[in-house]
Amino acid sequence: MRYPSIDPMGRATIQGTAQRSLMRVAALAAVMVLVSPVTSFPASPNFAAGRNGAEAQLNLVFEKVEREQLKSALEEVERLITRHPNFRLAHLVHGDLLLARARPISGLGNTGHAARERLDELRAEAVARLRGYNGRVSANLVPRHLLWLGPQQRHAIVVDSGRSRVYVYENAAGIPRLVEDYYTTLGKYGIEKLREGDKKTPIGIYNVTSSILGSKLPDLYGWGAFPINYPNAWDRRLGKTGYGIWLHGVPSDTYARAPWASDGCVALANPDIEALGKYVQPGITPVVIAERIEWVTHEAWRAERDSFMRQLEQWREDWESLDTERYLSHYARGFRSGGMDRTAWRKHKRRVNSGKSWIKVSLEQVAFFRSPGREDRIAVTFEQNYRSSNYKRHTRKEQYWIMEDGRWKIAYEAAIRPARLVLPESYPDRPRMP
Repeated sequence: MRYPSIDPMGRATIQGTAQRSLMRVAALAAVMVLVSPVTSFPASPNFAAGRNGAEAQLNLVFEKVEREQLKSALEEVERLITRHPNFRLAHLVHGDLLLARARPISGLGNTGHAARERLDELRAEAVARLRGYNGRVSANLVPRHLLWLGPQQRHAIVVDSGRSRVYVYENAAGIPRLVEDYYTTLGKYGIEKLREGDKKTPIGIYNVTSSILGSKLPDLYGWGAFPINYPNAWDRRLGKTGYGIWLHGVPSDTYARAPWASDGCVALANPDIEALGKYVQPGITPVVIAERIEWVTHEAWRAERDSFMRQLEQWREDWESLDTERYLSHYARGFRSGGMDRTAWRKHKRRVNSGKSWIKVSLEQVAFFRSPGREDRIAVTFEQNYRSSNYKRHTRKEQYWIMEDGRWKIAYEAAIRPARLVLPESYPDRPRMP
């Protein structure tokens, strides 16, 4: 007996041979056999996020199938369909369970009335959901990316593309604490968006810029949407194009979509995007999108956080010193700010410092996040209060620090620009962007 698996793009393939016979419902139970070994983190005894909804109920169905409790599994999936009549994966499992009463079934999805592509999507969704459910994150591990949540940021959203999961972390006095997670759909052609129209989901550190109710949107976006600021300043520096990346719901006739089915946005079931909305602060909530989340212990996370915090503080102190060379030692060779490179920045700072007898700089609302991906990079935001002997200014600023010559250095620095609302590429009758 063969069973469905998932390739890197999330499409269903056929892989392996089952190691044991599970009677007529073996194909369904094989999904559990496939997914369970993926689990690498022990479940936290106090963690119950995302375990009371439709996903938990579907997982219970599979558990009953694995125990060969066919009648009980059928009753459970019928209750699930009653609650969520547009949950297509649940209908597929229901059909298999009914069919298994009459004859052996050959795999997950035995209907002869659905297109092969649609069946493959549902199989991929089943495996992704079970992998996420069984691979629960330990309370002893945190995403490496959430180095320091600012005091104004009550929550952070972390998207793990490889696991088709959206995690919500609470800012517990600066320490990230997992409170919820959801299954999600991502770009149909994968991740790491580079250009307009590639139908990929970006990788990076972003912020929710606004909130849009579903009543103001086409049905395609379901309950509503939370746009994010792709492309950010670093994306633009790298020449990335595209726009209108949102976290949003799904059409009213659909409970959920396949793991890789959007035009680049992050799409959640409508009950899930509504629940996510409780944690979102437009203009404030950070969104980390990664190929795979790097999980680290609290000790390792704290050591990296404190190390960078010391370097940030040293930069601030060296700025106040009026010693231009000490200050510039914190800037990377490829530094850019607006139209200035490092050489132009040095000339500018020498000229400014020469006319001052003292400088005081304070940083408030500081937040910094380690960017996912292959390059070592930290995104920093803060409210900067600058005072000197002849000038003062308050600025909301962002920086990107990179690892150069064995230490963190600033590669980009600028005032934060206000975000504007841009429609996704999938938006019906969307006007062409200039």
